[in-house]
Amino acid sequence: MIKIINYKHGNSLKPILSRSQFSYDNINKKVKAILEDVKKNGDKALIKYNKEFDNADTKTLEVSKKEIDSAYNRIDNKFKKTLNLAYKNIEKFHRMQIRNGFITNEENGIVMGDIINPIEKVGVYIPGGTALYPSTVLMNVIPAKVAKVPEIILVSPPNKSGKINDIILAAAKISGVDKVFKIGGAQAIAALSYGTESVPKVYKIVGPGNIFVATAKRLVYGEIAIDMFAGPSEILILADENANPIHIAADMLAQAEHDKLASSVLITTSENIAVKAKEELYKQLKNLSRKEIAEESIENNGKIIITKSLDDAIFISNELAPEHLEINIKEPFSILSKIKNAGSIFLGANTPEALGDYLSGTNHVLPTSGTAKFSSPLSVDDFVKKSYYTFYTKEALHKVKDNIINFAENEKLEAHANSVRVRFEK
Repeated sequence: MIKIINYKHGNSLKPILSRSQFSYDNINKKVKAILEDVKKNGDKALIKYNKEFDNADTKTLEVSKKEIDSAYNRIDNKFKKTLNLAYKNIEKFHRMQIRNGFITNEENGIVMGDIINPIEKVGVYIPGGTALYPSTVLMNVIPAKVAKVPEIILVSPPNKSGKINDIILAAAKISGVDKVFKIGGAQAIAALSYGTESVPKVYKIVGPGNIFVATAKRLVYGEIAIDMFAGPSEILILADENANPIHIAADMLAQAEHDKLASSVLITTSENIAVKAKEELYKQLKNLSRKEIAEESIENNGKIIITKSLDDAIFISNELAPEHLEINIKEPFSILSKIKNAGSIFLGANTPEALGDYLSGTNHVLPTSGTAKFSSPLSVDDFVKKSYYTFYTKEALHKVKDNIINFAENEKLEAHANSVRVRFEK
């Protein structure tokens, strides 16, 4: 059964802060071998791993434009409308994140500024498996398109027919992906990192994946950039006596069905809500198609915490720094300024986390495992980079030359000092 913890102010947070974690040690060796194989053997290795891991025969790795168009035409019109509405909302939200460079032009002959450029090539990983994630296609590709990334490469594992599911390809078409490849797992990360005969090398990889994908991203970091070190997905719900336990249980299970390692946590100031939410969890669990996954997640990683005050609940929330935070209290905006660490915040009884997963426009690629203490959700900022520029006239440099020389000599860097001094010697 899910744990219920009565927290008193000043108690140890150790049992509350424990969360499921990936263990990378036992698969590092295997992933390293895959990375080296793809680096050495390119497409041949990718085709081999498609057969070995996905039981898929793939003579060609790239999905043609014709295949993508056909997949788009096969999906029903109702879902096309849903995808396009999601696209519109996500693009609108992310357009507000666009930043412009600046320039200063001072009277004394000094010009400075910064210039913002998009990353030139980005790879997007989309998981396969028992669930399908067209929403993740939109969430990763749209901010890159808004940032004006010139080339976006999408990779996703093929099914047993050697194809990528129609709704993934439809989402790729709608969001504006440039190329799609039928590869998954650590081998896909290797292909994007090193390049092969078919797959272009990219400068950054974004998108979620299983432990093999996550390990591969860790190992190639430095060769290329990655979005974040992602752990299991999680939700924390803050609730008072006004909350509906049926809604709470439904939202906890919505997170739990993702993965056996996912965690769903309720912190409430009401013992009555705690008891009723627990009852509802097991009542609703019976009817889920992914019952086995959700049940293991709830049993191993779920928690219900009862606090004496809302301030204690907020304190614990900030320490946990959850990926998703629902504030299900009577006046949710009254505590928003007190929330310091959370990936994405959902305010009020009518704002379930699933809204952010699909349609509201905010990004669902979020920091996990407590990294919201120092990390941010995926945004347009992740797809751009800055360069600084400086211009001095000779007169402007003359005014500060003695200060530069003095600084350099105090750092024992004589060549630095001389690089300024020589400009004023006859």
